Amino acid sequence: MARTRRPLIAGNWKMNGLAGDGVALARDVASGARQAGWTDRDLLVCPPATLVAAVVEAVKGSGVLVGGQNCHAKANGAHTGDIAAEMLKDAGATYVIVGHSERRADCGETDAVVRAKAEAAWRAGLLPIVCIGETLAEREAGKTLSVLEAQLKGSVPAGATASTLVVAYEPVWAIGTGKTPTTPEVAAAHAHIRKVLGGLLADADKVRLLYGGSVKGSNAAELLAAGDVDGALVGGASLKADEFLAIAKAA
Repeated sequence: MARTRRPLIAGNWKMNGLAGDGVALARDVASGARQAGWTDRDLLVCPPATLVAAVVEAVKGSGVLVGGQNCHAKANGAHTGDIAAEMLKDAGATYVIVGHSERRADCGETDAVVRAKAEAAWRAGLLPIVCIGETLAEREAGKTLSVLEAQLKGSVPAGATASTLVVAYEPVWAIGTGKTPTTPEVAAAHAHIRKVLGGLLADADKVRLLYGGSVKGSNAAELLAAGDVDGALVGGASLKADEFLAIAKAA
């Protein structure tokens, strides 16, 4: 059956990149995308906030999209060290990641906080990528599907549609560890996410669901072929242009 949802390959650079190497990486990704001439998939890079504007300039004309890694729920105010969704938009971003497991764990972000940030993204005209995922303890306790359901219901704002929402499933225990769930496990998780979204959105069948967690060129084809997987949220492998482009090719 032909794929009906446009694949999205997103690179989360996390806290990596200074002006020189970050712009060079962006240019290499843009060059590879131009050479490939893809018109049937989306490539997105999410650099640190300090590099968003420079990366937007570096990928101009390549079709590569740029996003932020986080935003505050408020548009402005006394929030030292934070960045508003409007600021990301002003710098040229079109997407923003919200609720990544590292934010949830390191900064104590709750589902309600994630939901508010997704709403802020909408307010600024950005497309939020809402991240969900279970810990190893939760998986071993057989709670994976219930955890994903609770996070979805708590993190996805009312009124979401397939054109205003991307969901990324990232098992916490697979991020940066080199470990990945089996393809059937990924497919089962994504099928459950799609089912839960069916109770929240009218067009849940059109929402793009990304898999994240130790995705690399060598396993991308298998993971992206799993049922209900419409792309990938890539961490470490997105810091190497050739590896990131290999994942995009697999889409």
